Amino acid sequence: MRICLLTPDPDHPLLAATTALLTPHHQVEWLDPQGCDDFPERFPDPSSLADVYLLKTRTPRALALARYLETHGAPVLNSASATALCQDRTAMADVARRAGLPFVATRTEPSLAPLVAAGEPATPVVVKSRHSRRHDLVARVDDAARLRELAARWPDEPVVVQPFAPNDGWDHKLWVVADQVFAALRRSELADSVPGERTRTFGPGELPAGWADLARRVGEVFALDVYGVDLLDAGGTPVIVDINAFPGIRGQSGAPEALAALALRTAAGSRRPRVPAAP
Repeated sequence: MRICLLTPDPDHPLLAATTALLTPHHQVEWLDPQGCDDFPERFPDPSSLADVYLLKTRTPRALALARYLETHGAPVLNSASATALCQDRTAMADVARRAGLPFVATRTEPSLAPLVAAGEPATPVVVKSRHSRRHDLVARVDDAARLRELAARWPDEPVVVQPFAPNDGWDHKLWVVADQVFAALRRSELADSVPGERTRTFGPGELPAGWADLARRVGEVFALDVYGVDLLDAGGTPVIVDINAFPGIRGQSGAPEALAALALRTAAGSRRPRVPAAP
């Protein structure tokens, strides 16, 4: 089988470990979509296509390449449409809540200016860039002064606004590869800074009842095969605050094996493609 990694960083720990598992019997190559300018010249006929592509980057160029490959019959994990859906936090919240998932209440604003004009917030909120990307805006806002500060730094940024859910200061990070769930606790970037450990890894059997099934349900709704779900424990009730397509899944025993097996099943055509719900 030919497996191609769509990434600028093939040495990422998850990808490197997966490559090591596959290379004894399969051909693994990589392609940085940012350097791929002319798709028809690079892929002149079906024989030039790999058996499966792993989409570990979410730039506009990467999504365009993934769509091109899919149009010409190549399977891509995750699909371009599923990956793009997870980049629009407004669409993400809409799809999740219509599907009955416990996603945090989310409203959209064209910028932070309307919130400043309205004198918000009356209660703590979290503001995030509407369009998820590296180094985007994610911040807790407790008062008008903090909001004015962010508005000055991000004057034209479309945002989503979510109520700050009281919690224990730990994000439950759940990662799923082909329905296999991995989990860890990570100190929330929005929590008060305290000394001590930042990450705690634990087994899916240590999750509260129903949380692993909830993570798998996210994959069904969003048509994702490799993804992450960020959950908060709000008084014993899980609240989804973010969904990520193809996250890093660092340090999780068994994740490379699960990804390698998924890639081979997909390349062999034994995995049935899914389509995400429309926002």
